[in-house]
Amino acid sequence: MAGYIFGKRSRAHIIDLSKTVVSLKAAKAFVEKIVGQGGECLMVGTKAQAQNAIKEQANKAGAMYINQRWLGGMMTNFQTIQPRIERLVFLEDAFAKNTIVAQTKRESLMLASEVERLNKYFGGIKEMVKLPQVLFIIDLEKEKLAVAEARRLGIPIVAVVDTNCDPTLVDYAIPGNDDSVRSITLIAQHIGEAIRSGKAAAKLALEERLAAEAELEAQEAAARAAAQAKAAERAAKVAEEKKAADAKRAAAAKAAEAAKPAVPVEEKTTAPVTATAPDAATPAVSSDEKKPAAQVAVKAVKSSAPAEEKVADPEANPKATAKPAGKVKPAPKKAATKPVEKAKSEVIDSPVEATPEPEGTEDSK
Repeated sequence: MAGYIFGKRSRAHIIDLSKTVVSLKAAKAFVEKIVGQGGECLMVGTKAQAQNAIKEQANKAGAMYINQRWLGGMMTNFQTIQPRIERLVFLEDAFAKNTIVAQTKRESLMLASEVERLNKYFGGIKEMVKLPQVLFIIDLEKEKLAVAEARRLGIPIVAVVDTNCDPTLVDYAIPGNDDSVRSITLIAQHIGEAIRSGKAAAKLALEERLAAEAELEAQEAAARAAAQAKAAERAAKVAEEKKAADAKRAAAAKAAEAAKPAVPVEEKTTAPVTATAPDAATPAVSSDEKKPAAQVAVKAVKSSAPAEEKVADPEANPKATAKPAGKVKPAPKKAATKPVEKAKSEVIDSPVEATPEPEGTEDSK
């Protein structure tokens, strides 16, 4: 501490206040920066001269504090300390809502004493859910455990150092009298102001960030709306072009159809018939030849005047009863028999005398 001592009088060292002011400004700027970035400052002062000042200034600034005994492992073993803090919050809430579960009056008194004891050690860190980002300590010799844990965890330390302390143990040393209530209160006020300024800056930064995000979202919404409008316009334009193209195509088709020559009625009615062409080698067969031989003979008898000339001997003229050449199906027996009988009856009824038929005529027919 030789660099911070102005002089010595009656075995008492006098601190250079000019260096105190410079160190205090640097410490305030550092604390404000850390808190402004969203960090937390833990104010620690367990000696009798600092207890009330630390609690008062921490409550004003909305910071966390410890003004009673520092429990070993409060930061290095925070996962063990946290259940006790949760227990304190639960009991206080139960007493506030009058939902405390107790069988007897003695149990209620025991729970009340438990809340008081927990408040004594954890009342200032009830809202601490994570480790602080900076520590403000009064009297390094008194708070050796806090300094050791902070150095082990790499947490920066801002402390009031007296002439009996080692300033190399802290990051920002504020030379001052840590035994005087007035000096402790003054320095604690400045640190509290830094904490409040940092919280205000953090709140402003949060609002600005939210405003920027809202503006960005508005810009993105406007860009999306513009893109959708352009897409709708393009779709409408494409639909119009397609409609115009379809109309043009329909007009062209209609004009082409109107330009075609008129087709005659005969050509329209006479449709090409797909039929099997007759074979050139096969001779044409007349309708008479296609009929059965018996029907042909009966027709010949009807058409001729004298029956004697038409009814010929089948043996003498075999060609008369012979079937025509070509692919003509033979007449069925039943179909041939009936017309012949009819022909016979017609011949008999006719006035012309019938020529006697030779033997075997019936069989030949």
